[in-house]
This record gives sequence, C-alpha cells and structure tokens, in this order.
Amino acid sequence: MGPAGSGKSTYCSTAMEYYQNSKRTVHLMNLDPAAEKFTYSPTIDIRELITLEDVMAELDYGPNGGLLYCFEFLMENLDWLEEQIGDFDDDYLIIDCPGQIELYTHIPVMRQFCNVLKNTFKFNVVGVYCLESQFIEDTTKYFSGVMSATSAMFNLEIPQINLLTKMDLISKDQKQDMEK
Repeated sequence: MGPAGSGKSTYCSTAMEYYQNSKRTVHLMNLDPAAEKFTYSPTIDIRELITLEDVMAELDYGPNGGLLYCFEFLMENLDWLEEQIGDFDDDYLIIDCPGQIELYTHIPVMRQFCNVLKNTFKFNVVGVYCLESQFIEDTTKYFSGVMSATSAMFNLEIPQINLLTKMDLISKDQKQDMEK
C-alpha cells in the first residue's frame, strides 16, 4: 500500500519473483479495480468482480467515490473472494493495493478487509507501506509521508513495514547525507 506511483506494483512483482525463486507457493492479488496493466499475472483480480470504469459509467461516480463503492461491493461479495482464495493453506498471498491513501488512513473498509483476511480466512497479515525516497528531499513531504504511513498503521491495526522505494533515483550526495 502507499500513495499512487510509489512503486507498489513493482514491489509486489519483485516479491512474487523472490518467493517463486525460493520455491514457495505464492499468489498475487490485484486489489485495484482501476489497474490497467501489470508486470505480473494476478492469481486473483478484483476487476473480475467489479471495475472502477464500470462503476463510474453506470453510477456516475467520480474516481474516489467509485473506488470506495468497489471496496464496499467486494465486502458484500466475500463469497467471491472465498472462491478465489480457495485452499491457499500455507501459501503466501501478496496483495497489490490501489494508490488512494484515504483507503488506508481515513475509511474503515481496508481495516474490515484485513479483519476478514485474519479472522475468516485465517491469514497472518502484514502491511508494507511504500513511500518514494524523493520524499526525504523535502522536509514537508517527508513528514507528510511519515504521517500517512503512521495513520495507515493505526487505522488498519496490522503490523506494518515502512519501505522507502525508488532509492536508485536518489543522488549519491543525498545517500551520504542519509547515512549520517
């Protein structure tokens, strides 16, 4: 999870490849009903249940209201999710989430989703919050990013790892400053 463009899908794809190379059984779920392309093939794709494009066209919602509707629709159709998850027993499930941070920080629907994963499907759930490393260049952006990550952790009530992404875009001088 994390803001749009923070590298969530790249992280998910890399994690998936790592687990597969480690001979672990892993599945990847696309939880973004607005996603258009992937560098991976999702095992489970919310777009098979509902798409943001359809919601916006049929209900005349904007993108944020439409996204919230998609998640509420998913929560009302947990039988679909149960069918998709099947018998994942001891498998890993990586979930690629949308980039609207309001879902993690302000609205209870993602907490409800995490609770379903924990309580109904008996998954051990941990969040990975991706934040672009460029946020450290500007103090205001950095504090905003840290506060968003903290808000998500409190709202979701799950263990969370905060991850700075796109470190390859940070200059050598900035990396040295970070090490001090």
